[in-house]
Amino acid sequence: MVQSKAATVDAYLETVEPGRAPWLRKIRACALENLPGFVEDMCYGMPHYSRAADGRSFAFNSQKQYVSLYVAPEIHAMNAQTLSGLDAGKACIRFRKPETIDFDLLAKLLRDTAAIPKTS
Repeated sequence: MVQSKAATVDAYLETVEPGRAPWLRKIRACALENLPGFVEDMCYGMPHYSRAADGRSFAFNSQKQYVSLYVAPEIHAMNAQTLSGLDAGKACIRFRKPETIDFDLLAKLLRDTAAIPKTS
């Protein structure tokens, strides 16, 4: 995993590959819009959004070969049918070409993240 040493998301976005920066800014805007009450910070060298009340979180990163989105496994499971054609693991969704990111799907994943309290 590529980890940034940036202290803020703004600083992180200034250091990413210029061709990916617009897509990462769009992911950030989508997160800020769809995760009310979540705090934005840097965690494990990537932009991270969390809600202290229940520990729910979302993160994204620019890896060497792809852009990755990190959602909770239960959010991933809720959307398994939609995610089935994508390069996705238990909690990570990878896009080799950032222009293929489905922002409607991302917004849904984020709304699901905000709506469902953590159960464990």
